[in-house]
Amino acid sequence: MEYSDLLNFKDIYLEQIYEPEENSLRLLFSRSRTSETPETITIGEIEIKDIYSLDVDETVPLIQMDFEGYIGYSIRNESYTSWDDYEEFEGKIFRIYSKSRYLDFIKVGTFASEDYPGSFKHYGISCLNHVVDVASVSEPIIKEVQRIK
Repeated sequence: MEYSDLLNFKDIYLEQIYEPEENSLRLLFSRSRTSETPETITIGEIEIKDIYSLDVDETVPLIQMDFEGYIGYSIRNESYTSWDDYEEFEGKIFRIYSKSRYLDFIKVGTFASEDYPGSFKHYGISCLNHVVDVASVSEPIIKEVQRIK
């Protein structure tokens, strides 16, 4: 599976993030499904009925994404992010940015360039509760892995 295969995915959860080796990165994602049971939520004095939650779909494998190396990565709480017309990308949830605040941050905060370590990309993943940004020279290795029960 390649990153481009994920560009039309939607509604995923970040399950886990860690470095299996120094300066490498592994991300695990769960796909979601819409609950079959409607709920009612109350905000202030307003009651909203027939809301369907997005739940982790435990019937399908996890998506494992490995970066053999990275220039930088960031995890943000999705609740504190907002749309930015400045940014340009392809994809929906899994994105490849051609212009972003994160790329600007990497260019100002590091000496990474076309010369060293070479041409790099900003991979962005806009999950249901997190936003993940990774700047890397290499495309991630992606595979499905079975859930441990």
